[in-house]
Amino acid sequence: MAGCAEDDRGNIVCPDGPSERIISLSPGSTELLFSAGAGEKLVAVSAWSDYPPEAAELPQVGDSNMLDLEAIVAFEPDLVVAWRDGNSASQLAKIEALGIPVFWLEPRTFEDIASAVQRLAVLTGNNGTGETRAEDFLAAIRQLRDRYRNARPVRVFYQVWHEPLMTINDEELIGRAIRLCGGYNVFGHLPRLVPRISIEAVLKANPEAILSGGKDSEDRRWLERWRQYPGITAVARDHLFLVPPSLIQRPTLRMLDGTRHLCQTLEQARAGL
Repeated sequence: MAGCAEDDRGNIVCPDGPSERIISLSPGSTELLFSAGAGEKLVAVSAWSDYPPEAAELPQVGDSNMLDLEAIVAFEPDLVVAWRDGNSASQLAKIEALGIPVFWLEPRTFEDIASAVQRLAVLTGNNGTGETRAEDFLAAIRQLRDRYRNARPVRVFYQVWHEPLMTINDEELIGRAIRLCGGYNVFGHLPRLVPRISIEAVLKANPEAILSGGKDSEDRRWLERWRQYPGITAVARDHLFLVPPSLIQRPTLRMLDGTRHLCQTLEQARAGL
């Protein structure tokens, strides 16, 4: 049985019954819908929705830059799940004007991820599945937090892009994962979630570990470029680590696996200090 749920814009969405024809407009919301037990109800997704594998087989209706509104309407959805950071509010206002409910998501914490799964499960009549998966996720996160609570801090620089050079602060979810694992984000104090920085700022911060998701799970080019700065402790100790981007850069239940990987990476760095 479906119920009402509040989205991350503070709007209450109350479907007449369990949503049966759903369109997801971001890879993250696609994963969260599958986690909520609603994967079989998806009729279309956004570009780059590649997990789980079944998602890659679904029709696509655009990306964060441009949605195909005609295609969205043609699928006759009874729920559209949007990403607050990535989708166009003006485009989706046109969808809402047609009476199609839009549920906005913007997970910023581990608790937000669990809540998103629970709320999507409520909207799609999968309350039990959503509740169980959310609770299991949070329990595992608590175990990690307890395990690394007193770990020796490691000074970390996390690179999310190369040109311009970009990182994350402590409020961004990757920053929260670094802190949970006992890392100290050398740019965590900056006000923007994803700030631009300079090479000179990295040199001055002198991180003990440099991490990056790269463009894919095998691309180390961003990391290897730092070898031209042997004065950085991370370079001198060969602490240049690639983190699987699909596990750490999407706010979904797979953040648990990404955080575990991150914690193990920082343990490796500690051992080399």
